Amino acid sequence: MSRIGKKPVEIPAEVTVTLDGNTVTVKGPKGQLTRSFRDAVEIKHENDTLVVTRKDDQKESRALHGLSRSLLQNMVTGVSTGYSKTLDIVGVGYKVEARDENLLLSLGYSHPIYFMPPDNIKLQVNTPTQIVISGFDKEAVGLVAAKIRSLKKPEPYKGKGIKYSDETLRRKAGKTAGKK
Repeated sequence: MSRIGKKPVEIPAEVTVTLDGNTVTVKGPKGQLTRSFRDAVEIKHENDTLVVTRKDDQKESRALHGLSRSLLQNMVTGVSTGYSKTLDIVGVGYKVEARDENLLLSLGYSHPIYFMPPDNIKLQVNTPTQIVISGFDKEAVGLVAAKIRSLKKPEPYKGKGIKYSDETLRRKAGKTAGKK
């Protein structure tokens, strides 16, 4: 039995959950999320909790049990508190500017890069070298952060590029002069 799948998902007071077969809609102060789940798991609404059970003991059902519970927890947390990721820009001359809801990035290329986020994602520029990505969909926040990071991944010698603020980079020593 999945240890994660056994735990019930607590529903806060400001969040409403609607079940329609295996389609779950979660509404909260931050927004609304809808997701369809596979038939291998069954979702029940009991009191102020959601309980995920699997229909049989096959390998696919066991694999989807904990996953489905985690996805439900992410939906409930997202519409109640939201998610955010912070990116740091490291390098001489590398910077970011906020243009309306979009970003203008200078990353050492011969041209500036204009990044337009999806509708449910909010971008905030704290300093010219820091971006905060926030939204209520954990998957979308992570995807946008990964797309921005992929514009200039950090290199291992000087660490120049875009990195997550909590990311630790493995640095390389570089060349050393030979002794004679």
